[in-house]
Amino acid sequence: MIIALGVDHGGFPLKKTVIETIEADNHTILDLGTFDETPVDYPDYAKSVAQGLITGRAHRGILICGSGVGACVAANKIVGIRACLCHDTYSAHQGVEHDDMNILCLGARVIGPALADELVISFLAAHFSGDARHKYRLEKVAALEKIPRYE
Repeated sequence: MIIALGVDHGGFPLKKTVIETIEADNHTILDLGTFDETPVDYPDYAKSVAQGLITGRAHRGILICGSGVGACVAANKIVGIRACLCHDTYSAHQGVEHDDMNILCLGARVIGPALADELVISFLAAHFSGDARHKYRLEKVAALEKIPRYE
């Protein structure tokens, strides 16, 4: 798979570890930055990773910021994105299996490299189950994206 990776300055300390884990698992990285710890804005990287998925340049995405929260919130504003902040391996794979999660969000100031590796491996190994109940719920999620702003 091609994995779009975006990090802000707060997520930069985990970037090398995540890249090594992705490559060791025989996936290709679409590195969308940032490339150092100069302060940047997480919504820009959330947008880049989401666009990578929406345009088909990548199959899944990983976003890393300081807490993981900001990047997750920003990514979920984009239609078709199902991003989740994960701190445990169960959520990292179950989010894909049941909710067709397509972006894993991590907080570099919350988790360490060893847990980041486990979460990335769990996320990348998971596949959407396709069960009818999960498809039905995802249809409801997609319908939420169509609600007018002030309704």
